[in-house]
Amino acid sequence: MRALMIIDVQQGMFTFPGFPPHDGEATVKRIAGLLSRARRSGTPVFFVQHDGGDDEALSAKGPGFPFRAELTPEGNESVTVKRLCNAFQETDLERTLKRADIDELVVCGMQTEFCVDTAIRAAHERGFKVTLVSDGHTTFNSKAIPAEKIIAHHNATLGSGFATLKRADEIAF
Repeated sequence: MRALMIIDVQQGMFTFPGFPPHDGEATVKRIAGLLSRARRSGTPVFFVQHDGGDDEALSAKGPGFPFRAELTPEGNESVTVKRLCNAFQETDLERTLKRADIDELVVCGMQTEFCVDTAIRAAHERGFKVTLVSDGHTTFNSKAIPAEKIIAHHNATLGSGFATLKRADEIAF
């Protein structure tokens, strides 16, 4: 069975002064569209939420921890809180997915080169079929590379064996 997985689209990701995520608002809008279509079709939705620890922007105790308002989980949707980049490491995500008979994931979210990349590789390693929403993940400019190039690089890399690439408007649930 197929599921939508939304990774780390939390309020704190949009509050770093001077560091907006690349195409952030449009990416959130595309993810919200995917979420709406998944819910209408009865497709299971799994959220991943990063707890960066005390004094971090994504601390579970802070205002940056909640999901963006347009991407708030509903009562029957699973939320996995993680402390590491890998959504599967030291969490019950794999067990939760298998219990729900999920074998295919449509992945979107933040941050491309960290949590999105790691989750896709870990899911692939565990035998899940993965579709990466090529315009449904984003990140920030780094000191070395602009965000747009980070995203393009990861689409090319992950699309060469770890995941199938599809734009949000190509995804059907």
